[in-house]
Amino acid sequence: MAASTITVRPSPIDIARAAAAAMPAEVSSKPLLGILGVVTGAGVVTLTSRMISLGMPDYRGLHGFGYDASAWIGSAFDAGLMFIGPFTVYLGGLMGPRRILLTAAALFTALLIFLPFAHSYSLVIAMALLSGLTSGTFYPLTLTFALRNIPLRYLPFTLALYATFVDGAVNIAPSLYGWYREHLSSNWMFWNSALITPLMMICIYYGIPNPNAPKKSGNPPGFAGFLYASAGLAILLVACEQGERLDWWRSGLFNALFASGAFLLLCALVRRLRSPNRLVALPYLRKWNTVLLGLLLFWFRFTLCTTIILVPQALAIRGFEPEQIGPAVIWSALPLLPLAYTAALLLLRKFDPRLLFAIGLACTAFAAWLNSEYSSTWAAENFYRTELLTGVGQGFAFIGLVGCIVLQAIFAGALAKPERVLTFSAYFHTIRIFGGTAGAIYMGHVLAQREKLHSNLLGLHVSTGDWLTNQNIHGITAGLYAKSSGLVTAGARAVDLIAARTSLQAFSLSIIDGFLLIAWSCVCALILVALLRKSPLNYGDLSAVQQKLVLEKESKS
Repeated sequence: MAASTITVRPSPIDIARAAAAAMPAEVSSKPLLGILGVVTGAGVVTLTSRMISLGMPDYRGLHGFGYDASAWIGSAFDAGLMFIGPFTVYLGGLMGPRRILLTAAALFTALLIFLPFAHSYSLVIAMALLSGLTSGTFYPLTLTFALRNIPLRYLPFTLALYATFVDGAVNIAPSLYGWYREHLSSNWMFWNSALITPLMMICIYYGIPNPNAPKKSGNPPGFAGFLYASAGLAILLVACEQGERLDWWRSGLFNALFASGAFLLLCALVRRLRSPNRLVALPYLRKWNTVLLGLLLFWFRFTLCTTIILVPQALAIRGFEPEQIGPAVIWSALPLLPLAYTAALLLLRKFDPRLLFAIGLACTAFAAWLNSEYSSTWAAENFYRTELLTGVGQGFAFIGLVGCIVLQAIFAGALAKPERVLTFSAYFHTIRIFGGTAGAIYMGHVLAQREKLHSNLLGLHVSTGDWLTNQNIHGITAGLYAKSSGLVTAGARAVDLIAARTSLQAFSLSIIDGFLLIAWSCVCALILVALLRKSPLNYGDLSAVQQKLVLEKESKS
């Protein structure tokens, strides 16, 4: 009779003990420097991308680029991020993060220093693409390095620091750029990151040890599939970013970009089926919490549109400049540090990260609902309280989400095999880059379509010959007559003013629709949070397991 084999799955305690044994028991100065370096890199990437989008109107005016031409500069930077992001996870696993980060950071700094002096359009596009390729290596290696070099009892505080740098960079960018623009130069949209990156390099140089040369075992893995997949995702990202400007499927260029990206993804699939890469464990991702957390990461990135798109546009349509918009958005960044520290303490005291995530989403939804009372008369001061509440929601939601992802990585067995942790990390970084940009693109599309709808609906009540319309035209004409060259000119200016008022109200109504969309998306995300399965152990339990192992070692010695 043949003997049957029974696979015994390790218990949560065994998994926790293995994770605790793989991580240092005490914190030292070198890993802290390394963690500070990689977290700073993640913040630099976010800040650079945000500053480019804020400063592009000034940049194209300074260099004489048209609106259509300058639209490709930001897309070139984002395409570089998308192309190299998932690839970097595997390169970091094979070569170590130190070599990749130091080389990429040096190139990134040099590119940003000279980018403002480039006046050739082709050169600007090439430098923006290379800037995205080099800075795209910063983000994916952040948590991978931090999780391997910090004791479990300090892990929640590492997540808090990570959330502070990344989320804070999004919300501080308008104020920072406005100050640069007012007191220095718009070129500091690039030089700001070029100034911070060398500090990151110092932390990485002294904080991340130089790894030993990896041992060669068998044939080296092929990365042709990665090339196809990364190029396909990058081209699709560019197509989506340019879709609204090109009028989507009515544009031959959009169709060509979309078809090219889809074809490259199909090539990646064929390559996977014919010659799978042993470093990619796609079947491992078929887990309930892993799939749900990927969806929730996309949803969370979409909720950031409140501070990235809606509030700035709500003020920009009235002619506010970045330095006037910044005071409204920066209120989202002010509570981040104390909130992050509070959230870390709660996680360490066995607070469920799912509940923390849900509280953050609820605060964000309530703030968006309050903002739906927006009118075209609002100024930056009207957003202070709601943006403060939004900052509370985004801080708690970010730390709760990342906390759930880390626990899923530990207890789903991602740390058991290298290919699992690499695949797990690449999966979430792909969603972060592509999903986050897709969410912002969708919000821009919704605002454009709703503005057209409201403009048409409002136009039905502003028709030639209507007595109310004629009365308004006559009243405005009388007021403008003294400062016009004649009655005809005053009447034409009056018609233009009424058209501008109608357009302003249409934009305002579309902004309200955007806030309501954010609120309802948070409600949908709360349903997904309720479907998440509880982790076997929490951060407090993991810390206790590691402390118990330390005591056992001390007693044996």
